[in-house]
Amino acid sequence: MTKGHRVEFSKRQRFIISVIILSLLLFSSEHLFGKSGVYTIFSLAFLTDILLFWTIRKDLKSLNSFQVFILPFFYSLSFGLFYFLIPARFLTRILMTSLYAVGLYSLLLSMNIFVVSSIRTIALLSSARTVSLALSLLSFFFLSNVTFSLHINIVITLLLMFGFSFFLILQSIWVYTLDKQDKQLPSRILWVGMIATCLTEVSFVLWFFPTNPTIIAVFLTGFFYIVVGLSQIWFERRLFRNVMWEYIWVAVIVFLIFVVFTIKS
Repeated sequence: MTKGHRVEFSKRQRFIISVIILSLLLFSSEHLFGKSGVYTIFSLAFLTDILLFWTIRKDLKSLNSFQVFILPFFYSLSFGLFYFLIPARFLTRILMTSLYAVGLYSLLLSMNIFVVSSIRTIALLSSARTVSLALSLLSFFFLSNVTFSLHINIVITLLLMFGFSFFLILQSIWVYTLDKQDKQLPSRILWVGMIATCLTEVSFVLWFFPTNPTIIAVFLTGFFYIVVGLSQIWFERRLFRNVMWEYIWVAVIVFLIFVVFTIKS
């Protein structure tokens, strides 16, 4: 749409433009820049937030919250870092980039729903929360996999685990509250900090286990899902017995997978 001599894009067009730009940058990070392309990944993550702001800046006036930018940043960062762990085959890169593009578009739409829902009730809010949780789990899995694959000092490993765990948990809790002024942010940060600390303590124990990083990442992602999921239903006041049993079964399955694959390795 043209307004005077200036071209105006609709919000959906801006989403598509953002996805195309970021997907091309992700794909070219390895093919054009080689191994040094890892330095472009952090630029990719920051650019994701910049493009998100460009897309929803008009609606942000009604929402005084920085949490909307957390997951897009870590989603791009996790994909970019994990990108260098997969086999350097053209088809694999295409599939990975396609997965990134589809997830990114869904993520941007979800962030838009969260922002708009602060103004009026939206029927798609529940779907946006589901998408947000799924992409948070995927981002956490990629980041924890990369962190343990580096085989670095345990202190640095735990600091990294606490850092991205804290922000991803904060964002996951926020999507179920969406407070405009977020007056309860200090108490919520304390809550998030305690959960992130628990995840870090589990990471400390797993650091000594003789198993591969992918199995560790699967176990930690399952733990992330359980503690975050229980926190979300606590804020929704739906912490009933049948719901608790669902998470208990998830915990049992994740633990069995970890034990079986650890013994095999």
